[in-house]
Amino acid sequence: MAGLAKADRPLIPFAALGAVYFAHIGFFNPYLPLWLKAQGYPILVISLLASVQSSTRLFAPYAWGALSDHTGERVKLLRISSFIALLCCAGLYVEGGVWWLGFVLFVLFTHTSSMMSLTEAAMAHLVAGDWGRYGRVRLWGSAGFLVTVFAAGAWFEGHGMGSFPEWTVASLALVFLCTLWLPDLREAPRHAEQAKEPIGPVLRQPAVRWFFASLFFHVMAHFAIYGFLSLYLDALGYAKTTIGILWGVSVVVEIAWFWTQGRWMGRFTMERWLMICGVATLVRMALTAGLGGWLAALFVAQALHALTFATHHTACIAMVTKHFPGRLRARGQALFTVIGYGLGGVLGVLAGGALASRWSLEVVFAAAAGLGLVATACAWRAQRTS
Repeated sequence: MAGLAKADRPLIPFAALGAVYFAHIGFFNPYLPLWLKAQGYPILVISLLASVQSSTRLFAPYAWGALSDHTGERVKLLRISSFIALLCCAGLYVEGGVWWLGFVLFVLFTHTSSMMSLTEAAMAHLVAGDWGRYGRVRLWGSAGFLVTVFAAGAWFEGHGMGSFPEWTVASLALVFLCTLWLPDLREAPRHAEQAKEPIGPVLRQPAVRWFFASLFFHVMAHFAIYGFLSLYLDALGYAKTTIGILWGVSVVVEIAWFWTQGRWMGRFTMERWLMICGVATLVRMALTAGLGGWLAALFVAQALHALTFATHHTACIAMVTKHFPGRLRARGQALFTVIGYGLGGVLGVLAGGALASRWSLEVVFAAAAGLGLVATACAWRAQRTS
């Protein structure tokens, strides 16, 4: 794949998997709320159904990660989970009401929510702490997201939301096919007589606890974007094509950062980067809340995604790699997903739905700005205790 050097050839299947997985996310997450709206569900029900994804991240990534650490079969588990997720798509065609749809989404997300943590763990030894190489792989996920967020926005604008299930089937079929391309990497299974790697001592370190606290508040703030940005822009009267463009802006800057991050990440400690990202989150959410009717301000807010997501993600992966080496790796990656995108995601979406129902979507983004401030303070404490 273009952009990957010859030395990076073993990483090409991982880049392809990232591209198609985030191509799936690129239409599914931004347009799921609009599909649910087209089904006639009110905003509180939409927020509850959207929170199902985060609820599965409370347990699924750690369960898959522990199984992965125990067996060493990271790639095989990726193939199994992607195949079951593909089978779940059939449930989207059944009109069984909100409880049935909630069940289908629950099973689907149980098998997709851990895929990236398993992938990160599987390729960790190939990247070997080189964040320039990591960025060159990760940017393909951003590129996949960019393609579908634009394409889906244009398609749904012209044809309506009725074909949302077909998009889901096609994208998850590609994910499954890409898992078959991955090299059959396998670590030696842990035998019962081997010393078990305890995770408790790591979690008792103050720097680790403050890192996870910063992660929690940072990602919780971002669920204003993930759960409500499309609904917010739709309510302000923006066309679906414009909504897709605004999502696309965030991914363009994300790709640019991942491509060049090898030049920048070494300039500060990872804890300092977390503080910078927290401040950027505060500014991004405040702009979205206060100047949502001004398109130029929304472009600036979305451009801050380079810091609030791309830089933050790499800094977090570096922190996990630092504190959870070896046999702790998959469980560390899983905790990253559980605490941030699981617990933070569930509370972010549910709180956002309650705030939007009681007040307005502007209030959701104002609250997210406050969470960005708290995340910054926690990152400062992580730096002081490291």
